[in-house]
Amino acid sequence: MRLIMTALLSGTVLVGPLSGCGVVYHSSSVSPGVSAEGKVRVLPLTAESVMVANAAPYQPRELPSYFRQTAGLSGSMSAPIAAPDAAFDRVTRPGRLDTRLPPPATTPNYRIGIGDVVLLATPQAGSTVEQLTGILAAQTARQGYTVQDDGSISVPTVGRVQIAGQTVDDAEATLFQRFLDKQIDPTFSLEITEFNSKKVAIGGDVSNPGIVPVTLQPLHLDEALAAVGGVKSADLDTAVVRIYRSGKLYQVPLKSVYEKPEIGRMSLLAGDSLFVDTAYELDKAAAYFEEQIKLAEFKQAERQSRLQALQTEIGLRRSELQERRDTFATRLELGAEARDYAYITGEISKQTRYALPYDRKATLADAIYDAGGGLDVARSNLKEIYVLRGSSDPMEYESITAWHLDARNAAAMLLATRFELHANDVIFVATQPVRHWGNVVNAITPSLIVSSVNAASN
Repeated sequence: MRLIMTALLSGTVLVGPLSGCGVVYHSSSVSPGVSAEGKVRVLPLTAESVMVANAAPYQPRELPSYFRQTAGLSGSMSAPIAAPDAAFDRVTRPGRLDTRLPPPATTPNYRIGIGDVVLLATPQAGSTVEQLTGILAAQTARQGYTVQDDGSISVPTVGRVQIAGQTVDDAEATLFQRFLDKQIDPTFSLEITEFNSKKVAIGGDVSNPGIVPVTLQPLHLDEALAAVGGVKSADLDTAVVRIYRSGKLYQVPLKSVYEKPEIGRMSLLAGDSLFVDTAYELDKAAAYFEEQIKLAEFKQAERQSRLQALQTEIGLRRSELQERRDTFATRLELGAEARDYAYITGEISKQTRYALPYDRKATLADAIYDAGGGLDVARSNLKEIYVLRGSSDPMEYESITAWHLDARNAAAMLLATRFELHANDVIFVATQPVRHWGNVVNAITPSLIVSSVNAASN
């Protein structure tokens, strides 16, 4: 080091080596005053001057409007198509309601069907309990087994057992044999706890239209009507119960249901449909069912069609928006779209061009720590950080304002987070003095070595 300093101080030693290499090192700096580059004035960055600088007019570029649009959830959905008017109107009050009863039918023994829930009950003591632990673990809270689609139930340690289509006695015999085959104590009882496979549908002028299950006990006409809350019609003389069975339609005056026990206790069969109304002709009751079904199908299909058209319209709008955004992004990447930039130079981690964001203003700190990679402690002179900004006034085109930030006090970096950048701003970070001398030494050291070797040779 003493030799280097001696060489620097000795003009005769340096004349020969330096004359060959020219100027050793040039470092940029900001010099106030008038020069060929323009009129430069340096202003310190303070809380007050930041407000002055930010007051200068600058409007960030805006993203195209389609970046603020959404496909939405509405559209030009067509108006619903009106359903045709009902074809059947109320007729005049008849003098007498005809009675047409279905043929007498014997209620068959209940046969287990798909969806029914059966319960296996076993003794609770001895080895039987240990063997039937899996049986007691039911599939539902009722501790039962639901008959599956294939007509079977799955009993642990026994397997799948087909019981659909069998009476309770037949099902017990089937299970008894399967228990014996598996060498399990066949002491159990079988009962149906939920009847879901055989039903009677009841609609029309009743309190709670719905489905009434057929159980082990015969379901009578008066019981079925009571199960749905009874008939709402106050005029029993005009109300009629229509029974649809096996493709044929029958009718019974409602008054007869309550006045004649043989009619009220008429047994209903699984699959029967009942409709209570004040219509008078059998064909009108049949037409009513058909008309209501077709109207429901028409409304559902029409609504589905309009919803599908709306979804298609929204999808097209969404695709168009996405395509326009993708096109803009591609053009931006290729440089085909106008963009505002600030420029970062000097002794900083990365000298680069910083693209100013759309729809908002970036700050000095954003540029330094985003695009610039942050300040280099070994190279950056924290005392000399500048933002060079040209004048937007054509009459002062040569004027340059150098906003000077002295960041030796780390608190000053808070000002960098408030100072807003404009288009074409130049951010300059000066070189550390030590770094400058290091560059000088690195540049002249090879020349000194060559000079020393030449002197020794001579």
